[in-house]
Parts: sequence; structure tokens; C-alpha cells
Amino acid sequence: MSVSQTKSLRSRNDLIFDILNYFVLSVIALIVLYPLYFVFIASISNPTTVLNGEMWIWPKGITMEGYMRIFKEDSIWRGYENTLLYTSVGTVINVTFTVLAGYALSRRDLYGRNTIMVYLLITMFFSGGLIPTYLVVKKLHLVNTMWALILPKAVSLFNVIIARSFFQDTIPNELLEQAKIDGCSDITFFARIVLPLSKAIIAVLALFYAVGYWNSFFDALIYLGDEKKYPLQLVLRNILVIQNELASQFVTDVESAEVQQRVASLLKYGVIVIASLPLLVVYPFIQRYFVKGVMIGSVKG
Repeated sequence: MSVSQTKSLRSRNDLIFDILNYFVLSVIALIVLYPLYFVFIASISNPTTVLNGEMWIWPKGITMEGYMRIFKEDSIWRGYENTLLYTSVGTVINVTFTVLAGYALSRRDLYGRNTIMVYLLITMFFSGGLIPTYLVVKKLHLVNTMWALILPKAVSLFNVIIARSFFQDTIPNELLEQAKIDGCSDITFFARIVLPLSKAIIAVLALFYAVGYWNSFFDALIYLGDEKKYPLQLVLRNILVIQNELASQFVTDVESAEVQQRVASLLKYGVIVIASLPLLVVYPFIQRYFVKGVMIGSVKG
């Protein structure tokens, strides 16, 4: 077979592979994105068309009644403020502790680091449970404060392992030795050399922690008693629960039941959009750091 024939065959095989690859990835992307798109168009469509299955691709009977009802609630805006506060403060604390722990455990000159890792790994398989955790939080006088949502989960061991693997693969010991020859201390080396080289893993950790805080409502349900301190997810949950309770307790005639069901459907889809939109907006700006950090920190580890 000549060189030209080989190149032609290889090019043909590459073309077939690319076509199949794009097709499979397009199907996967459609499976992932369509539910998000459906929720959005359902939040602005006539609930009757949604419930009857008449709405698939385009919204029908466009209405903003659901969003108007949602944004009339002052608790929504207060929940946004609380969630932004909890997410920003908690993410900073989590990322700081995780990076410090991951870097320390990646250093070969850390005495007893294997023993420390074994001790930490045990906590991944055994925990005290909900009641002992609540008692500890109560004894520390953290109940009904934002610190009850942050301090008990200040460090995730899974993320520490990712950070440790990243530092082991990215920061060679020769770099530290050279820095020490130049008179660099451990703190200076970490602050001026390690951190600038760790933007990818810091972005990944920040995204992991921020998503966890943004979507969390169970901890707030347990530890917070003041409604003014509720995060957004708990506020939205309460709106849907109250809406369903009102439907079952106070609606007796058929017409009112249909109206109640219509409003409940709009609220259901609307709150999903409101809760998901901020993260969907932020993610594209840190996507390149996210991909790089996951590849280096997780796959290699």
C-alpha cells in the first residue's frame, strides 16, 4: 500500500471517528441540557399545556405570573443575601483549610504524614451521626448562627486528597530545594511560589464548596430557628411546602383547586430556575480552571 493510500485510509477512519464522536457527545449534551431548558420554558408557559404534555420545544401561553409571585416575597431576597454570605465566607474558610492541609500532607518531610492520612481516612468511613453532631454544635453555642453551617464541615477529606495529589504532581521537591538554597522560608515558598501555581486546584475547590453551600438546606433546617437567617434553598422549599399545604387545607371548590394547581406548577419551575441561575452564570468563567484542576488533581492522583 502506498503512502498516499495509507494517508487516505487514515483520514477516512479519522473522519468516521470524528463523526461518531460528535454524534455521541451531541446526544449526551442534549440529554443533559434539555431538562434545564424544559424547566425554564415550563416556568413561563401556561401550566395547563405543561401538565397535558403539549409543551415540548417552545413555550406556550407565555406568562410571568410565577416569577411575579416569587419576587413579591421579601424572604426570597433575604434568602439570596444569606446564601451569598454563607457561600462566600464558607468557601473562603473551606478552601483555605483544604489547601493548607493538602500542601502539608504532600510534603515528604512532614513527620508522620502517613499516620495522619490513615487517621483522616478513618473519618470517611465512620462518623458520630446526626444527634452527636447536633449536641457538639449546641455545646459550642453555634445553634442559630451561620457558623453552624460552616464550621462543622470546614474541611472535606475528599477535597484534601485531591489537593494533595495536585501538589505532589505539580510542585516538585527540587523546586523547594532550590528555593531554600536562595534563602526562601517555607511560608514564603508557599505564598509566593505554590499558591500562584495552584490557581487551577483553588478554582476547582472553590467551585465544589460553593455549589455545596448554594444547594444546601438540610443543615439550615436543623440548626437555624430564625427565619431571617434562612438560606435561599430553605426559603424556596418552605414556599413550595406552604403552597401545597394551602392547597390541601383551604381549597374546596374545583375552580379554586385548578387555580391553586396552576400557581403551584409555576412556582415549582420558577424556584428551580431562580436557585440554579447564579451557578450557571458563574461556571463558564471558571470552566478552564475547573477542567485543568480536575485533570491534574484528580485523574493523576
